[in-house]
Amino acid sequence: MAGPARLRKVHSVEEIHDIARRRLPRTVHDFIEGGAEDELTIGRNRKALQDLRFAPRTLVDVSTRSQETTLLGTPVSSPIVLAPVGLAGLAHPSGEVAAARAASAMGVISTLSSSASWSLEDVAGSSTGPKWFQLYIWRDRDLTRQVIERARAAGYLALCVTVDVPVSARRQRDLRNGFVIPPRPRLRQAGDLVRNAGWFARLAKSELSGHGLGMANFTAEHLGVRDRLHMFDLVNELFDQSVTWDDVAWLKSVWGGPVVIKGVMTSEDARRAVDSGADAVWVSNHGGRQLDGLSGTAEVLPGVVAEVAGQAEVYLDGGVRRGSDVVKALALGARACMIGRPYVYGLAAGGQAGVERVLSLMRTEIDVAMALLGRPTLESLDETALTSHR
Repeated sequence: MAGPARLRKVHSVEEIHDIARRRLPRTVHDFIEGGAEDELTIGRNRKALQDLRFAPRTLVDVSTRSQETTLLGTPVSSPIVLAPVGLAGLAHPSGEVAAARAASAMGVISTLSSSASWSLEDVAGSSTGPKWFQLYIWRDRDLTRQVIERARAAGYLALCVTVDVPVSARRQRDLRNGFVIPPRPRLRQAGDLVRNAGWFARLAKSELSGHGLGMANFTAEHLGVRDRLHMFDLVNELFDQSVTWDDVAWLKSVWGGPVVIKGVMTSEDARRAVDSGADAVWVSNHGGRQLDGLSGTAEVLPGVVAEVAGQAEVYLDGGVRRGSDVVKALALGARACMIGRPYVYGLAAGGQAGVERVLSLMRTEIDVAMALLGRPTLESLDETALTSHR
């Protein structure tokens, strides 16, 4: 792992990604980095943000700047949220625990995936910072209810319901690599094993310590299978393909707190989310990991914001790699941006310190962009800050 001194010498998310790439087996890096089919959506997410152009105001007093805000009533230091990432333990043994601790230290919210490699109770107890919980709706409603009740009891503040995974996508890199959990290198991957002996040693140590890589919120015994290998096959079959907007009311009644609908890509679905009682709408195409051939999230954001019309908060993920990307999204009406791959790069590069470095870099970039734009507060950011949306 890169130490604090090494991390201070990197100055962008992409530089941290370079460190992560060198420290991870290729199959693991492909799992983190890859997307569905031809990965067109991944590219469009990034391009949609890059194509937006700023329109700065000069001779504005920007001597006092702030990026503090609130998300669903929770004060945060910056409009960045750690998005849910399944199996973050692939990047670092401490995985979601390290990420939550970094978010807490930096004053932002972390969102735990229901497919996390650490249990929701372990992560909740790891730090005092605010946390949200991401939920897939399973066919087994008793299982769904149990997970919701556990998250509520553990102190998670909001339930983020992912709605764009009725089935698992076809990710070419994973299919080509024969990727499975826990990883089992093939003979043709022997070179990868040698080059990344430290990563495999850490994995073996975790297995021997009793905390092997897996979906810690579920147990093989609970799902009625023999072992973890069979458990992963079953979990992929648990996604409920019959879920409709009518189920949101049931989720809200079980949860009893703020609900975020994650995976909205049209204004029509944004309206349905609000009408179903959602407190926030999360514009997301799953980082390009589900349906390929979609628009970039920044392309559809203005339509969603217009449709929601202040009735719910609007968030965005997808392609966010710099603080200036966050500023662009906020100018289009988002209240916050969620990051996934960037903080996983940080985990792989340096654990908790790596995630903190990612957040620090992006927060600095937000501050600089606001100053150069002549927009000293988040409230002063609107579509007039962008030339292409004036």
